[in-house]
Amino acid sequence: MTTAVHAPFPFSALVGQDDLKLALLLNAVDPAIGGVLVRGHKGTAKSTAVRALAALLPPVEQVDGCRYACDPAAPFPTCPAGPHAAGVDVTVVPARLVELPVGATEDRVAGSIDLERALAAGARAFEPGLLAAANRGILYVDEVNLLSDHLVDLLLDAAAMGVAHVEREGISVRHAARFLLVGTMNPEEGELRPQLLDRFGLAVEVTAPRDPGARSEVVRRRLSYEADPAGFARRYDLQEAATARRVVAARQLLGAVSLPERELDRAVGVCAAFDVDGLRADIVVAKAARAIAAWEGRSEVSRDDVRRAALLALPHRRRRQPFEAPGLDEDALDRALDGGSEPQPPGGGSNGGSRPPAPAPPPAGAGSNGDRGSAAGDRGEGGGGVPGDDGSGRVARAETGGGPPGDDGDGRVARAATGGGPPGDDGDDQLFAPGAAFRPLLLTAPGVGAGALGRRSPARGQRGSAVGARPAGPGDHDLAIAATIRAAAPHQHARGRGRHNPMVVRPDDVHTPVREGREGNLIVVVIDASGSMAARRRMVEVKGAVRSLLLDAYQRRDKVALISFRGGDATLVVAPTSSVELADRGLSDLPTGGRTPLAAGLARAGQVIAGERLRNPRHRPLLVAMTDGRANAAVGGLDPVAEAQVAGRTMTARGVAGVVVDTEDGVVRLGLAAQLAAALGMACLTLEELAAAPLVAMVRRLRPAA
Repeated sequence: MTTAVHAPFPFSALVGQDDLKLALLLNAVDPAIGGVLVRGHKGTAKSTAVRALAALLPPVEQVDGCRYACDPAAPFPTCPAGPHAAGVDVTVVPARLVELPVGATEDRVAGSIDLERALAAGARAFEPGLLAAANRGILYVDEVNLLSDHLVDLLLDAAAMGVAHVEREGISVRHAARFLLVGTMNPEEGELRPQLLDRFGLAVEVTAPRDPGARSEVVRRRLSYEADPAGFARRYDLQEAATARRVVAARQLLGAVSLPERELDRAVGVCAAFDVDGLRADIVVAKAARAIAAWEGRSEVSRDDVRRAALLALPHRRRRQPFEAPGLDEDALDRALDGGSEPQPPGGGSNGGSRPPAPAPPPAGAGSNGDRGSAAGDRGEGGGGVPGDDGSGRVARAETGGGPPGDDGDGRVARAATGGGPPGDDGDDQLFAPGAAFRPLLLTAPGVGAGALGRRSPARGQRGSAVGARPAGPGDHDLAIAATIRAAAPHQHARGRGRHNPMVVRPDDVHTPVREGREGNLIVVVIDASGSMAARRRMVEVKGAVRSLLLDAYQRRDKVALISFRGGDATLVVAPTSSVELADRGLSDLPTGGRTPLAAGLARAGQVIAGERLRNPRHRPLLVAMTDGRANAAVGGLDPVAEAQVAGRTMTARGVAGVVVDTEDGVVRLGLAAQLAAALGMACLTLEELAAAPLVAMVRRLRPAA
């Protein structure tokens, strides 16, 4: 029989995770720091620590009956439940922990019109959401990286301002929304965009302990807790009470903590030395340093306080591209604290202070015409091109000396086996570093989908512009007022409505808007990694193109899968994932050599797409096949080229759209990739066209043949 667990795991019983506990406690002392983002793999006590924190916060006095938890000493001036006069009744409640589910809608988070009162009484009334429920408590978002971007923006705006502002359906509401925001995420499931990372005050990386003794203690305490939650919690009552008193004392001391000019200069100097964008980091480091001093019972900030605050506030803000892992060199931090040499910029070597670091590939649409993707915009004419682009849209090879160890300057890293001779279908395996990235053409799925919110293909869902209305169903909270009135109006006489009575509206009259926006897609990249790709170092450019597609997928909130075919079979290099970092690592480690089982690669892609459709039928796939069309390894006894065309037509029959990217190079071209694309009813592009072809023609050509 399973024992139900009710009491929260005590905060004081957590083993290790000192940075996580400190970051949470600092925000408990000063919620104005801006919350905590906890990054770590599953099973590292992220959720346990957050839920345990609520028990350490002091009880909250609030205006009795106020649904927005207004402070009796300073009620919010425009509280929808107010105005609250002096001498109102006061009630004391424990600090709230409000959990926001990944599938929450904007109405549920911010609040919306009270449909029952609006339709029954004709009154405009506001139904508060989770932001109101979390006021003066903790708002916890598990798997925050899977939450829609617009909801993350909404949460972070409210956390930064302490106010939620809702404008919809003729209602304008402002209410207090001061809460401690905590988000947890597993990086393997996808990253937050850098713009959103920057909005979290502090960020912590958590890992499971490697020491067997510490791991044993974790297991021992967890088993003891599950066997007797209440009894286990009582063993930590004294420690929990002491920590709670310390939080209260630190809050009271915080206003008296001084930040000397030398430490303020040190804090902003560190942020400048690490080339952090904007001034939010400077403010957070200063606030966190004051909170550390208050937590330790001191009235003045020290150098060590600034250092500890910087270790929590800066690592996630140094991130420049999705393939760069966040982090902070502590030796460089110490040099910056002492006014020494500046640390190296992220992702590159020192530039000696004489020239700026090499520019990173710009995000899709930046500095151009956005999603129209014209050749002029993608090539960056007028000196605005991306690295590796020579102005003609061609992909440049890796620069000499710029590759990883073992790179010969041509993008080639090292042979995996001995042997000479030119690489070919039966040559030795080789490992090539990816070439320079570029801004790729926007590939979209034909038609209108209904998948997860993203930025690629047209879709209908809860976000976007209203293009119509439909009868509301269970779970619909977005009211189409005009359509609802039109549906109810013809029946008013039959329903007995009088001249001075409100409109009689029944449930089947209620309509909700049909909204059209954008969705994310499943991008399945099939890469020819056979020996022919080693000839003329074509694999350098192919990997550069795939990396460009991965960067584009990251920005458009897609899932990606990588499949390679070489030798006698196809390999799923990376299963469908939202973590483009994981996909990029698989790409970098992908060897080249052997024969060309093209049919196996396409068949494997079909299996991956079919499996993903079972898990999420609304997630539309896009196939990107990177091949020269040669096929010299059969898997079913037929002609290799015929086998490939049969495998491809099977996917096309299932409604899979896509494009074949011709990787053939040289003076004499056989055009086999174009023949494959024609058989599949898909577009065929060269690598150069992927970087520079006009979008309008591409969208037209992406549609499968009838």
